[in-house]
Amino acid sequence: MIKIGVPLKYAHLKDGRCILYLGERVRRTFQRAGAFIIPIVPVQDVDYMDTHYLEFSELEDYEKEHIDSYLDMVDGVIFPGGYKITPYDQYLLKRCVERNIPTLGICLGMQLMGSYPNDFKMEKNNTDIDHFQEDDNLLTHKVSIKKGTLLYKILEEDEILVNSFHNYHIEDCFDNTINAYSEDGLIEGVERDDCKFYLGIQWHPEISYEFDLNSRKIIDTFLKVCGNK
Repeated sequence: MIKIGVPLKYAHLKDGRCILYLGERVRRTFQRAGAFIIPIVPVQDVDYMDTHYLEFSELEDYEKEHIDSYLDMVDGVIFPGGYKITPYDQYLLKRCVERNIPTLGICLGMQLMGSYPNDFKMEKNNTDIDHFQEDDNLLTHKVSIKKGTLLYKILEEDEILVNSFHNYHIEDCFDNTINAYSEDGLIEGVERDDCKFYLGIQWHPEISYEFDLNSRKIIDTFLKVCGNK
């Protein structure tokens, strides 16, 4: 069985308590597609939600060993959507790249991957395109796919419709390749050609997997690569 690691995300409950969570759409969709999900928990003894980015200390050697122990168990890693990126997420991605572990980034995960190896930075959306839809069962806006990229090879389309659930975007992908743009020019996809599989997309294929062929192509191709050791 294909083992996929998913770093847990951070959030506040209504009463103010902090939690780590795994989105149900991610779990159910990838299990349905044939993956065995392994949650990857943060390793530092800090409150990940209420600690400011600049307040995190450097990872200790034993904490880095914990991360590698998780990566020893998986065939691939998904960086899912969420509301916050921490230095732990950045280090986890760094080790995925260094170990050439297939990696798929979704929404915030794409933004993390697009920023690598530089510091993470987002900008507020300012556009007439609806990038935060309310209905999960819709495809909201068009995305143009750059020919010759991994994403184009997967989809075999130069324009598709996608869903959209983000209020922020990244403006620079540094030494990563931008493979997709929305109609208003926002970055919608990134990849690298020096990795076995390194693909980030701004939309959520796990939400539209059941009714959208392109979403199935992305997830199924990722899992196929993960299964080919």
